[in-house]
Parts: sequence; C-alpha cells; structure tokens
Amino acid sequence: MTAKQISKQHRATFEAIRQTDPSGHEFWSARDLAPVLEYQDWRNFMQVVDKARVACAQSGRRPEDHFGDVTKMVTIGSGARREVDDVRLSRYACYLVVQNGDPSKPVIANGQTYFALQTRRQELADQAQFAQLSEDEKRLAIRNELATHNKHLAAAAKDAGVETPLDYAVFQDHGYKGLYGGLGAKDIHARKGLKKSQKILDHMGSTELAANLFRATQAEEKLRRDGVRGKVQANRTHHEVGTKVRQTIKDLGGTMPENLPPPEQSIQRLEAAKQRSLKKTDE
Repeated sequence: MTAKQISKQHRATFEAIRQTDPSGHEFWSARDLAPVLEYQDWRNFMQVVDKARVACAQSGRRPEDHFGDVTKMVTIGSGARREVDDVRLSRYACYLVVQNGDPSKPVIANGQTYFALQTRRQELADQAQFAQLSEDEKRLAIRNELATHNKHLAAAAKDAGVETPLDYAVFQDHGYKGLYGGLGAKDIHARKGLKKSQKILDHMGSTELAANLFRATQAEEKLRRDGVRGKVQANRTHHEVGTKVRQTIKDLGGTMPENLPPPEQSIQRLEAAKQRSLKKTDE
C-alpha cells in the first residue's frame, strides 16, 4: 500500500469514529481515538491528552470547551458491562492530541495533516458570512488575519533565537522556499512582476493567502511546541512546515501557490476602496 493510500485510509477512519450529539455537535471519543492512533495503553494516551489540554489553554482557548470529561459503558471479557472514564474531544482537541502524539507513528503524521486542515476549514465555516464574501472581501479578511499571525510567528522565532531583521528575513525565506518549491521572497516578487516597494502578500489571491496563513500558524505552533532553539534549527523548521503545506496542497489536487495568478488589485487599493465606501455610507 502506498503512502497516499495509507493517508486516505487514515482519513476515512478518523471520519468513521466521528460522532454527533442530539444538538448536531460533532465530537470524538478518546476511547475510540486511542487505538486508531495506535495507543494500546489508556494511561499513556491520557498523558498525550493532558498535554493537549495544556496546549489548548496556551492557545487562549478554554479547555473545557474542547475536552469534556465523561464516562461510558464498555463490555468486558465476561460479557458484563462497566463504566470507564472517557474524554469527549472536539475537532480542535483531536488536532492538539495528534500534535502532541508520538511523531514516529505514520498515523500521527497523517492525523496532524487531516485535523489541521479540517480544523481550519471548520473555523472558516463557523464564520457564517465567510462563504458569502466576494473574492476581494476574502482577501482582506485573510490578509488581516495573516498580519496578526505573522506577529505571533515573529515572536516565536525571536524566542527561538531569530533576533535581527536580517535573521528574520532569512527565516521567512526558508518558509517561502518550502511552500513555493524552492522560490524565495525575491523569486516570488519577480514572478509576480512587482515593483521593489510592493509586498508579495498584498498581491495574493485568497487561496494563496490561505496557504501562507496555514504555513505561518503551523510554523509558530511547531517552534513553540518543539522548543526549537537556534537560528539554524528555526530556519529548518520553517522550511519543513512550508514543505508539508505544499505537499498537502499537492495531495488535495490543488494548484501550487507559485502558479496562482496575481489579482488585479492590491490589498492597499481594496482597503482604500473600502474606506471610501464606508465614508459615503456615513455621509
């Protein structure tokens, strides 16, 4: 069986154990997820779940919204039934669990990709009006979010030892090269035919911006989660994340970011048009 076939099999398994409560909310049972992630010892798996709870709190979210301590009835060897502890996990909780799992397990690697993408899709779906936004409105929304996450990424990189502006430029270039198949910031800039003063992020469509947002959020989390130290290791980490995002796009049959056409208008022009529109509305 090929790696791609194994990945598809794992995705199908993750979906097969997904449950829905009477209110329509989806969740996963930790008791069901543990064997899928190849954890036979419940206590060992709970150590991973506990790490995920801590990561949830550190991300600024309420762990109790994503990790619900419950009990469930199971059948034991004699045919009798007894009550055991369980944890009701949200999709985001599952994502954090696989992020903190044993990286040597192929199923963990596949789970990281699966839950990361599905969590991001769910976050966008939760924004009720996002699907109805025009392409320009989506660009503005994602670009603003990316600006915020780039600040978080810069802070994580600084903690790892990326200190000077030149260090950070090199660090960013490693992320771009991973995502763009070896193209650095200058290469992307030239490919888009931009002037020296123009920023490449301001001349991306929503799909390309979303790929870069995914790269930035995952790089920040990996730097902090793995306790990366040193410029060389930070650069390597950013490149690895960019490469994995690129591979995910390929696996899903998407267009490589360097092949996506640049939009006609820059983010600055869209912002200016938005401000003019708001001004007319106020008048």
